[in-house]
Amino acid sequence: MLYDNAQLARLFLHAWQVTGRASYRRAATETFDYLLREMQGPEGGFFSAQDADSEGVEGKFFVWSWDELALTAGEVVARRFGASPEGNWEGSNVLWLPSGDDPPSSPAFEAARTRLFDLREQRVRPATDDKVLAGWNGLAVAAFAEAGRVLEEPRYLRAAERAAAFVLTALRRADGRLLRSWRRVRTSGPAFLEDHAMLADGCLELYQSTFDLRWMREARRLADDLLRLFADDERGGFYQTGADAETLLVRPKEVFDNAVPSGNSAAALVLQKLTLLTGEPEYERAATGALRLVRDLMSRAPTGFGHALGALDLYLGPSREVAVIGAPDDPATQALISEVWRRYLPNAVLAAAGPDDADAAGTIALLADRPLVEGRPAAYVCERFACRQPVTDPAALAAQLER
Repeated sequence: MLYDNAQLARLFLHAWQVTGRASYRRAATETFDYLLREMQGPEGGFFSAQDADSEGVEGKFFVWSWDELALTAGEVVARRFGASPEGNWEGSNVLWLPSGDDPPSSPAFEAARTRLFDLREQRVRPATDDKVLAGWNGLAVAAFAEAGRVLEEPRYLRAAERAAAFVLTALRRADGRLLRSWRRVRTSGPAFLEDHAMLADGCLELYQSTFDLRWMREARRLADDLLRLFADDERGGFYQTGADAETLLVRPKEVFDNAVPSGNSAAALVLQKLTLLTGEPEYERAATGALRLVRDLMSRAPTGFGHALGALDLYLGPSREVAVIGAPDDPATQALISEVWRRYLPNAVLAAAGPDDADAAGTIALLADRPLVEGRPAAYVCERFACRQPVTDPAALAAQLER
């Protein structure tokens, strides 16, 4: 499924940032590469799912006989992958590392993996569910955009931009209303709450990876539509369906985080991030209303509110808003930005612009009235728009981020 691969790839990326463990980075990049290879359509959007079965047999594309493994990779490698002549799954073998160790880095092992991959590519492939869903693509866009900047991998950034551009164009009505799904030119009905929230988060991550104001404007447009169409101004939180949708006997609210974040949790998080960048109080008011809606439930059943707890952590703080001012092509500017990018900072936002970029300062309040320091690129670390002394040295910026 697109949604679990996008979230897992991002999780492995964060684990690598925190621990530096190479196996986490490898798991992240291999998952991203799988999505590019198998799940991104020619138009740019990501497909929804790939079947587990092929030729009528569950798992046939992915499992191995002992003879195949021994002949192609050798018995030593086969056993390293947890395989055996009798099989480890219904008479066949699923490849895994039973020791839990990192994969061997020897050239012989890598060559064996490549041979196995090439052999598998000759099999009949599982079918693909080629629907493009707005919300699930939002998860993928966010993951690829973050990976592009953290890993300095332009392919991932291009994939995020292509997907976002496609969804924001092909999955919109003429009046601008976001739609739920697309398949081979045909679209479905209006998008739900989670579609707006997840896609807004994807656009926001794209902005923080490119500093292209287009993505910031798209994030705000989606957020404004989210408030207009889904907010419950009386009881707080957000409805799952829009105010312009078919009238229901009961207008539902989805609050539990399941395989994907609930619309309320996703909205609470992205609206707070937008607040930190724009200073817009309405975003924060709506976000805190969504958190109050599940306050008691979070304490009683925390495992059902993983994403909501992340949003609550951001609300309780401390948060970090970082503004970098400097010419985009100046290495000193890039050094300051990279100091932020390389860290796992879940409760931070980043904006950057040139010193004379009035458009950026007018769009993102965090950038307003932030001059260079003695003609040099500078970073401002703020909390709720109260900023520390600006710094021009990456080491000084690191010290402020670690406080």
